[in-house]
Amino acid sequence: MRLEGLTTAITGGASGLGLATARKLVKEGGHVTLIDLPSSDGERVAQELGDRAQFVAGDVTDEASFAAALDAADGQADGLRGLVHCAGAGRRMRIIEKDGSPGSLEDFEFVIRLNLIGSFNALRLGAVRMAAHDAVDGERGAIVMTASVAAFEGQIGQINYSASKGGVVGMTIVAARDLASKNIRVNTIAPGIMDTPLLGRLRDDVRASLAASVPNPRRLGHTDEYAGLAAHILENGYLNGETIRLDGAIRMAPR
Repeated sequence: MRLEGLTTAITGGASGLGLATARKLVKEGGHVTLIDLPSSDGERVAQELGDRAQFVAGDVTDEASFAAALDAADGQADGLRGLVHCAGAGRRMRIIEKDGSPGSLEDFEFVIRLNLIGSFNALRLGAVRMAAHDAVDGERGAIVMTASVAAFEGQIGQINYSASKGGVVGMTIVAARDLASKNIRVNTIAPGIMDTPLLGRLRDDVRASLAASVPNPRRLGHTDEYAGLAAHILENGYLNGETIRLDGAIRMAPR
């Protein structure tokens, strides 16, 4: 699909990977709808991005608010054709906590609901809107989901996060096959250690240690590198059903 004129919804679009993607797509001439929580900076960010950007508050785990946000995106330009799903979070937990108690089922369920169920909501609610449009050059739309290298080498304390991101990887090829009849492609990016606002809160020595663990290049990933890959996936009509690691060849240690 051509990025110029493309209408794309971006979850988690007010910061980090989502914001970098929004900036990239607007620069390429696209229209973007930033979907994020009401407490986010989405309104301000959308204004900074200009006339081809809008912010709509929505929660990917809440069908009503998320569907309404996607409807707003579908009302832009020629309708919703792209979806980049970046919304997600982690919550550190252990199977057996230090005090000997079992790991928190609440913490496990929270991360599964946000990262995995939220991704399924993005797939089903985004795809149904794309499927309603006529195909252009053989395509109705493309969806980019976000997993993590933790899907493959989760660290101690990431049992919930790894399970959720592993689920996203597992859905990718199935979703691509399922939606093939609708001419909708599905791919996933599995980032490594990215320089997002979350990591920006860490001490400099901790950030340096994380950067040193990456084989090449020996640094944290840049959000615009994620954005560039997401844009390429939207653009490349033969790229489908893939999970692509974006990680500088890192393989995470147990802790």
